[in-house]
Amino acid sequence: MRISVIIVSYNTRQLLRECLEALGTEFEVIVVDNASRDGSADAVREEFPHVVLVENAANRGFGAANNQGLAVMTGDLALLLNSDARPEPGAIRALAAVFEPNPDQNQVIAAGGALHFPDGRLQQSACRELTLWAVFCEQFLLEKLFPNSQQFSPYWMSSRLQKLGPGPHEVEQVMGACLMFRPVEKFNEDFFLYTEDTDLCKRLRRHGKILYVPTAKFIHHLGASSESTRWESVARYNRGKELYFELHHGKIAAKLCLVLNRAGALLRVLTSLPIALLTLGRKSRKKFEIFKRVLFAPISGPPLPPDSSPKP
Repeated sequence: MRISVIIVSYNTRQLLRECLEALGTEFEVIVVDNASRDGSADAVREEFPHVVLVENAANRGFGAANNQGLAVMTGDLALLLNSDARPEPGAIRALAAVFEPNPDQNQVIAAGGALHFPDGRLQQSACRELTLWAVFCEQFLLEKLFPNSQQFSPYWMSSRLQKLGPGPHEVEQVMGACLMFRPVEKFNEDFFLYTEDTDLCKRLRRHGKILYVPTAKFIHHLGASSESTRWESVARYNRGKELYFELHHGKIAAKLCLVLNRAGALLRVLTSLPIALLTLGRKSRKKFEIFKRVLFAPISGPPLPPDSSPKP
């Protein structure tokens, strides 16, 4: 099957170049640049003439930019790949192989590879379904206190699945940083950044199975493509979860998620403040300031970046 690789670019020029060099010319590659100010679009135009380049005049967000790539792709499968990620040799073909027809299995609709930090450590990129219990365990630090407990750390699955062997393993969701799928759905553009992949995978599962493929290895510089301050990233992620629950489980579930998110921020404020006062530690003071802002962030989430475009 023909593969189209879609990369959303935002001020990650050097990492984007490394990604495009690793991809080579075997696949259709589409770069959607969200008004980068670091010359990313110029680098693509000058150094990678085979790449289809879509240049936005403003930052449209992750989901909307990927939808632009989906609109112009010509392949049978779309691979969404972060600009701060790159495939190891054979990784993309290993992902595509699980889509080959198998009369003994239901149709595979999506798959994700194993994401690793540059130093080789595994990143969590495969998940169970997002539930209010999972949010509770996250916000009240249970998943950190009991990382090996399926009851108190119910969401992230990559580490456990790796121990089960090469797979592939069926999951509820894989991260949008490395997501291959049949383009039967697109992103909900109400999400600007974070949790849009959770929503997309929820809808993709109506069409077939989602697989996590440990043998498809990708290197990911986690967070390099986001320029948001730390508090904005946390607050926007929280707002994304709340929107997800509103869309799929109703307004009451969304309000409960909001309460859990704010309670988690309050817990971190209360635990970091005494340490900051007693030790005068810079790290504790920074944590206190971050979660104080998260605690009092607008209900609708933090303001969009100044270079973003309003929703049409």
